[in-house]
Amino acid sequence: MHPASMRSTRSLLSHSSLEVEPRSGSRVYLVRALALLCACSLSIGSHYASYILGPLKTRLSREMGTSNTEFSLLIAAFSLNSTWTPLLGGFLAGHLGTTITSIIATGLILLGQAVLLLGDIMESVRLMTLGMFIFGLGVSPLAVVQESIIVRFFKDHGLGLSMALGLVVGKASSFVAARTSYPLSENYGNRAPFVAATSLAAFSFTMNLVYLSASKWLVNSSGTELESSELRREARNIRVESLSEAQALKQVAKKRSVHTRDITKLGDVFWAVLSYIGINVLCGAIWSPFTHLASNIFEKRYDLSEHDASSEASFLLAGSVFLYPICGYLIDHMKHRSILHQLFLLSSVLTTLCYFWLVLPPKITGTPVPAVALYGIGQGFAPLLLVIIVPTLVSSKYVPTTLGAHKSLEQTGSTIFQTFAGLFLDRVKTENAQATATSETSSSQLGAIQRLLGLFLFLNICQFFAIVGLWALDRRRKRQASAVARSLRLDTTDEEDEIVFDAESDRQPKPSRRNPSLAKENSSRSLSLQHRETSSPNGSPVMPLAGGSRVVDVPEGEEQPLLTEEPQAWQAQAEASVSGEAQTKGELLRGEIFGVISVCLIAFAWLFFIGTAFLKLRAKKDRG
Repeated sequence: MHPASMRSTRSLLSHSSLEVEPRSGSRVYLVRALALLCACSLSIGSHYASYILGPLKTRLSREMGTSNTEFSLLIAAFSLNSTWTPLLGGFLAGHLGTTITSIIATGLILLGQAVLLLGDIMESVRLMTLGMFIFGLGVSPLAVVQESIIVRFFKDHGLGLSMALGLVVGKASSFVAARTSYPLSENYGNRAPFVAATSLAAFSFTMNLVYLSASKWLVNSSGTELESSELRREARNIRVESLSEAQALKQVAKKRSVHTRDITKLGDVFWAVLSYIGINVLCGAIWSPFTHLASNIFEKRYDLSEHDASSEASFLLAGSVFLYPICGYLIDHMKHRSILHQLFLLSSVLTTLCYFWLVLPPKITGTPVPAVALYGIGQGFAPLLLVIIVPTLVSSKYVPTTLGAHKSLEQTGSTIFQTFAGLFLDRVKTENAQATATSETSSSQLGAIQRLLGLFLFLNICQFFAIVGLWALDRRRKRQASAVARSLRLDTTDEEDEIVFDAESDRQPKPSRRNPSLAKENSSRSLSLQHRETSSPNGSPVMPLAGGSRVVDVPEGEEQPLLTEEPQAWQAQAEASVSGEAQTKGELLRGEIFGVISVCLIAFAWLFFIGTAFLKLRAKKDRG
């Protein structure tokens, strides 16, 4: 390519916003703050709507005749779709872009809330379940999109605190929902909580339209790296005469795209039983089902009124509002990675103590307040850790898909245990249906709650040991990566020292006698690496792009130097190990096996829910 063509290419890339000159610090800060504000607004409606049902469990049972199983199916209906939609969300975010995916997600959330409101008006549990089912189609994809947007704008600019602020708005909405749901139904009618949830869902959808219209300006003004979908769009917009540049952009977009099946290439830290994925399943089982059942558990176990029980249970969600920013600040300022694992272990210990307190006889404890405080603090920052730990386990190109897998398996655990809890409580109720004494029935219900809390405690202990296992696997991975880097760096240095130049042979390099094959192999490897990094698929040179992707332009016929400033082979191998990708065939095989197991677990959650809904969901006339 001639120099004039190279200048044209640089100009074209500049106009296509692939390289954006940094603006003033204050302006870039303001632009990122606006992007964060938009991202925060997307989840207000979904988080509020997710937590209005828990405080209403007793009212729904009294006024609509719903059973424990029917209530659990209502909750499980929206978490059911979250067993697969997070993967779809990661896929759509990578191929359609975060803006289009967010519009789809918030639209589904608004539609689901409208159907839920209609079902409440008609007193149809089946229609309400359908509304929660539609609602669930958008919840997890929206969460993946929101987290991906924040990672995109703040990856190198205080990600911990930014992610905390982004998520705390949703958590605050959840707390407000749990706090206001029962009072709204008392003061403004039974449908008031559902009307409020639908209105907030409409607000989030409107804010999403604002972000859609401003997204290109936000990206250009902050110098943020383009997504693969945006790169493909830029490539299509390039003029026909600039074919080589378009091909280069398509190649960069292809490199940044990740297929869902690629996550099986991740290593043991991600897939093994005592790993990130295993922890997500356990977290789903011990977090969400408990928060939805807590109000009813406190009411029955500690003989509280509906209002007092819902009020105390609402504080289970209050910790996130205060702890997310604190946790994010600590992570940003305490750079060593082990802080994530240490905080995770602290969270598990606190929630274990919460369940231990609740398992103790209520005559001894007398109040659930200490348990609420322990859970509010312990679980108050743990979901943030599940998100922030992802970039430390995998490379950036896997982040959207990995976030999807994390949400999917977490919601799988939640769906299975939520459905099981309803069946478990109803089974005891059925066994005592013939009981004539009220005290006997009450005692049986309390016994069922006691055993259910014991199961929560057991799963929490399993989660603790899974976190210990994840920490051990992560430390081993980092030690191996460090050892590989040191070894290959030393080998490369020795090989370069062994290259001697013979002046009598036109100064052509030749291997020394000590290790000629090793030096020859190193030369070939360096040349091959350089050729791969600096050539486009059709052999065209490429030049630098924003965000680390490059398109190098070299005049035709000019020989490439052997020793360049490109990363050497040892760097590539070390970075692959650090990124969490499988390094051996055995590790890759284990990833595929656990991937299949995860799919089977999702399938079981669906079959379990559908079978239970078919057998247990009743029409209005059947509920009496």
